[in-house]
Amino acid sequence: MTTGADVAALVLRGRTLSFGDDPRVVGSDEAVRSHEDGAVVVGQGGRILWHGAFADLPPAHAGAPCERHDDALILPGLIDAHVHFPQHRMLAAPAHDLLEWLDRFAFPEEARYASPDHAAAAAESFLDKLVSHGTTSALVFSTVHGQAADCLFRAARRRGLCLLTGATMMDRNAPGAVTQDAEASARESAALIASWHGVERLRYALTVRFAVTSSEEQLRLAGELLADHPGCLLHTHLSESAAEIELVQRLFPWSKDYTHVYERFGLLGENAVFAHGIHLSERECQALHAASSTVVHCPTSNAFLGSGLFDIEHVGAARRPVRVGIATDIAGGTSYSLLQTLAEAYKTARLKGRSFSAFDGFYLATLGNARGLRLDAEIGTLDAGRWADVVVLDPCATPVLAARHELSESLEDVLFALMMLGDDRAVRAVYVRGRRVAGGR
Repeated sequence: MTTGADVAALVLRGRTLSFGDDPRVVGSDEAVRSHEDGAVVVGQGGRILWHGAFADLPPAHAGAPCERHDDALILPGLIDAHVHFPQHRMLAAPAHDLLEWLDRFAFPEEARYASPDHAAAAAESFLDKLVSHGTTSALVFSTVHGQAADCLFRAARRRGLCLLTGATMMDRNAPGAVTQDAEASARESAALIASWHGVERLRYALTVRFAVTSSEEQLRLAGELLADHPGCLLHTHLSESAAEIELVQRLFPWSKDYTHVYERFGLLGENAVFAHGIHLSERECQALHAASSTVVHCPTSNAFLGSGLFDIEHVGAARRPVRVGIATDIAGGTSYSLLQTLAEAYKTARLKGRSFSAFDGFYLATLGNARGLRLDAEIGTLDAGRWADVVVLDPCATPVLAARHELSESLEDVLFALMMLGDDRAVRAVYVRGRRVAGGR
């Protein structure tokens, strides 16, 4: 029996690209799925019904409306695995280091989100920026104010987006306007979980700012909440700067290292996502590997704040690989564009003497991040059954890209140019659940 969801509503035609696995692990020949003249069939229910070569398009879908992108690339929507909603307007705020930057800029800006009106308006502006840059899903930091997370959830739901967020837990070492008693923050998180987790495409992320701003009592309560709600994610920061690591050691003198603090309170696990991980020891990598946790590389932020150079081969070493994601980390990060973020990841790898191909980058921004967020059954590929979140990238979007494109001899050449030279101007169209939400042509 055919249902409405099985009926094709739209066919997207052009050069398609998706991944079946990590090219760093299985090689690009095994990982890459691409069709030079391909098609993605979107069902009326907003999910992908079929993906393959256009010549093999099933007859049942042949009569559906077709949007052609013959000179462009059709990919799964990009996924940002760590971005700060309340920092959306404070890009390029200068400071000596991370801790000064938080005190001078981030905490005062976040205090504004005590106002529901401010939070509601900011949520719309923030999501507009994500979508216009080709990002269709994100793991998002909010503030300690429950209504700010509520506003963001509501705005994302109206747009049909896949979004994970939560109220930030901080109870010390920050101004009073952005801290909250440990018990109160745990209650607020529990209430938000009950209201939003699993509603349509929304998920709750228990959000500990970082060990510096949480007491042992708050970390203990966060661990209990995570144990009680195993479908939620744990979202926090880890090992971002040398000064931060030294402060963690002073605050938790019993700890073996920074990771051990989270480990002690039950915050490591397959649903745990740790931003940065620049200065991880071998012991920490072993612990993260054993727990199946994810470490998210934030290259533009790391460079801007002078925090250090992430070593992708150290963190992902084959003997005990830690899952790696990629993120803009707005507003320590300096661009909403995951294309520009991948360019900085490439440069970081080169400075560390490591390899980082275009296939590596686009894998991380799609299926890699979906896996890290435990959403790869829903997003991250063009496989049938996934949500039809799609981005169309134009390899000739600017005069510089167009000139460079003339030299490309392979798909990887095209992707590399987009990765190094692309930005939001290369985003021709964005689809969420098969509905075009950005791009005019």
